[in-house]
Amino acid sequence: MTSIYTCHALTTSLKSDMSNRKSALLESLQRQYQRLSSSLAAIGYISQGSVLDRSSLHPPRSGYQWTRKVAKKTITVALSPEQFHAVGKAIENRRKLAKTLTKMEKISRRILFSSLPDTRRRKSLKKNVL
Repeated sequence: MTSIYTCHALTTSLKSDMSNRKSALLESLQRQYQRLSSSLAAIGYISQGSVLDRSSLHPPRSGYQWTRKVAKKTITVALSPEQFHAVGKAIENRRKLAKTLTKMEKISRRILFSSLPDTRRRKSLKKNVL
């Protein structure tokens, strides 16, 4: 038989268990955010656009080129082999940077919405909103 006291004890223990889970989730999110934040320092040079090895085209042509958009116009620049590899790496770094920033934004929203007081809602926020 359950009494009012055992129900209160169960409710209290459930609340503390949920609080422990929430704090563990927050700590995990904060660790993920710190890891992503520290990875930004190691990215290196960044650049917009794409590079093309023209010898891989059909029919083959000579040289390398870098293409990007500036003020809604396409700009194409001829590159040396060394520039081709360096600019290619910078473009790869920029894409990695964009993915990392997207992940950091999602984690930031989850931390902010789970750690700060919220307004009353009839329906809870869905994951795709955060």
